[in-house]
Amino acid sequence: MAKLLNKLGLGAAARPWTVLISWLALVAIAVISFFTFGGQLQSTITIPDTPTVQVTDRLEEEFPDAAKGTGPVVFRTEDGSEFTDEQKNEIGDLLTDLDELDAVNETVNPFDTEEQRQDQIQEIEDGQQQLDDGEEKLATGREELDDAREQLSATEQELDEGQEQVDAGIEQAVAQGIPQEAAEQQAAPLQEQIDQGREQLEQARSELATQEDELDEAEQEIETNRDQLQDAQDLLDASEGFSLVSEDGTTVEAIIMFNKPPLDIEEEDREGVMAALEEAEIDGVEILPTQQVSQTIPQIIGPTEIVGMVVAAIVLFIMLGTFVTAGLPLLNALVGVGVGAVGSLAFSSVVEMVSITPVLGIMLGSAVGIDYALFIINRHRQQLKSGMDVRTSIGLANGTAGTAVLFAGSTVVIALLALGITGIPFLGLMGLVGGVCVLLAVLVALTLTPAMLSFIGPRALSKKERRKRDEQHSSQAKHSAEESDEGSSSQITGHHDPQTQPMSWTRAIVTAVASIAVLGILAIPASQMRLGLPDGSAEPEGSAAYESYMAIDDAFGPGRNGPLVVTADLEEDTSNDDAMTITAELATQISEMDGVDQVVPAGTNDDNSILALQVVPEEGPNEPSTEDLVYELRDTTPETNASDLGVAGMTSGFIDISDELAEALPVYLAVVVGLSLLIMIVVFRSLVVPLIATGGFVLSCLASMGGVVAIYQWGWLDTIFQVSTPGPVLSFLPTILIGVLFGLAMDYQLFISTGMREAYVHGSDARTAVMQGFKSGRSVVTAAAIIMISVFGGFIFADDVMIRPIGFALAFGVLLDAFVVRLLLMPALMHLVGAGAWWFPKWLDKIVPNVDVEGSSLDEEISRKEKDDATAQA
Repeated sequence: MAKLLNKLGLGAAARPWTVLISWLALVAIAVISFFTFGGQLQSTITIPDTPTVQVTDRLEEEFPDAAKGTGPVVFRTEDGSEFTDEQKNEIGDLLTDLDELDAVNETVNPFDTEEQRQDQIQEIEDGQQQLDDGEEKLATGREELDDAREQLSATEQELDEGQEQVDAGIEQAVAQGIPQEAAEQQAAPLQEQIDQGREQLEQARSELATQEDELDEAEQEIETNRDQLQDAQDLLDASEGFSLVSEDGTTVEAIIMFNKPPLDIEEEDREGVMAALEEAEIDGVEILPTQQVSQTIPQIIGPTEIVGMVVAAIVLFIMLGTFVTAGLPLLNALVGVGVGAVGSLAFSSVVEMVSITPVLGIMLGSAVGIDYALFIINRHRQQLKSGMDVRTSIGLANGTAGTAVLFAGSTVVIALLALGITGIPFLGLMGLVGGVCVLLAVLVALTLTPAMLSFIGPRALSKKERRKRDEQHSSQAKHSAEESDEGSSSQITGHHDPQTQPMSWTRAIVTAVASIAVLGILAIPASQMRLGLPDGSAEPEGSAAYESYMAIDDAFGPGRNGPLVVTADLEEDTSNDDAMTITAELATQISEMDGVDQVVPAGTNDDNSILALQVVPEEGPNEPSTEDLVYELRDTTPETNASDLGVAGMTSGFIDISDELAEALPVYLAVVVGLSLLIMIVVFRSLVVPLIATGGFVLSCLASMGGVVAIYQWGWLDTIFQVSTPGPVLSFLPTILIGVLFGLAMDYQLFISTGMREAYVHGSDARTAVMQGFKSGRSVVTAAAIIMISVFGGFIFADDVMIRPIGFALAFGVLLDAFVVRLLLMPALMHLVGAGAWWFPKWLDKIVPNVDVEGSSLDEEISRKEKDDATAQA
């Protein structure tokens, strides 16, 4: 590989214009492709097939209108007084104007909604009064019926008594000898009166039965109405306190309903709404769009990121000594990022890409692009100082330092591509884009760097350095050819100062213990880490999203910022009345759960097969109690004729994403740690060094996460790092940190440990070799780490609140891994282990391939060739 890269470097140096124009053409193609094919980045992170997504998909099918995106807008009086009628009218007019926008389906006027709510409350009260009046009338009717029955019974008794008298009179007449017929004729008038009385009695009874039936129907209607009224009252009780108007009348929440689902809302749609809101001027009223309305794709590169690059440029100038040479790594980074990050954005129209995806590529592409070019340029400068000619030095630097760059870049690429094993699409895509950017940084370093070094020629050294080199060579010309050759070889191959002394045992022990103690203490907060995604409270203070979030929190309670949508399946052929009863019973059951503030009915679908409720938690969307509530709701069995509770909404979506990432994290960590051990075993042909290197990587990861938890979750130093409201750690941050820090840690381990191994192989004592390798690699590791920290640190104050903790975690992780683990802990442990650090079983030595990552064989070959040439000339 070293020989191949040597030829590649020589070829690039021979045709610098071809290489430069080719890379610039690729940048142009990437830019043109972006403007031609680039689509819209997503501001919302989703993972397919999570419980929330499954419920959301069903809601889109069963409730098409309800599945469309919504965006609350908060209106608040500036002086804390109630809204005046004029202000209410102006707010209503503004909402009417918003209705006219193409992107808006409809708006919800909070004052109209509150009026309707009060009307509903009054209707329930009126209905209750009507039911009470009806029951009173029913009772009166029952009493009248009972009185009528008693009168009929009395009349019937009188008729019976009259009939008995008639019958007795006929019998008496017959007994006196009057014929039966004559006796009946005498009694006929009285009998006719009795018969008429009985007819009237039957007619009265019939009328009484009709009246009783009417009373029964009225009673049934009252019972039905009472059940319906009770259902309405139960729903009202469950949603008690829910209103779009605050209790003190100083804050209202209007709802803008877009005509597209949340993920399909384009940035232009939000910009149109925001423009209308910003142009509106309502005297004495603040207009605060929430995150759902004001959310836009943040700037990928801002002022703080540029500051980070400026710091990197200063470090490069200090180390390399000339503006021209210091500018080469920056040029490499720009070219690599231009092709990689911008090129990846060209695929955003066919691949769902979140806004943070290209940022990772930019961060890594910039950092490693600078570092990798620095490694090659630094080697080239050392060789020029030793007297090597420019062309030969370019090829050798590309073959030696370039081999290390290729290996280092490969480890980073592998770690990033391994993000795909998590099974989480957006994370795998982030890893792919980041891996491509790192791969391009490697290719740029191996091709464009030699070409640009060819352009600047000997000016890679400052005038002072060139004078010093010429003076040294004039002096060397007076010595023998053999001495000259040995000196040249020593400088070229980087052999170490034989006068270097090993560190003391006391220093090694104290350094190791202190380093582990510091890392362990910093890692303690990581044990309390909670994963989540940022809500409006995490937005910068003073932003509309932050102010509206806090206004809703103050006026309506924290749970209103993270409502849940709960669905339940209903039995087939459920009637409207039964659906309402089931909804009321389920709402009552849910309202009695811990952590629930309000439950508001959202309706049923057309065939009454599914109902939906809006559940407002007592606490905010990122609070543990809200997370517990989501789990409890999913595990709840309804105490009514409903089944299969589902939960959706932004809050449950965040929880599902965090759960998926937390589940994937141990697997990914195991893969990365295992990969670390295997790579280190192959590179250093040792079992102990890989364990030390991997253990240090784990410590720096945990310590970095501890710092993230302390600042972004606990709120330590929140003012310095502009943390508006402490909250859970970004759910995919640990995974990203592990992947990126692994690759960078292996880079630093390579540049420190290879020097130790080289010194040990060339005969130095094991403990002396530790210090020799440490001295030879510390300057480049220090510069590379500072550059990394500068680039990553520039993202700590980015516009996007998701990028900030990533920038801090990577910057802090590099700081700890480079300066504590690689430059302190690792040399101390290597000293304590001594020669045992390089123990390698013979049977394993035969199996493991010999990987020359430093290109030592090429270095020695060129040294022998120069020695032979010098001998021949002598």
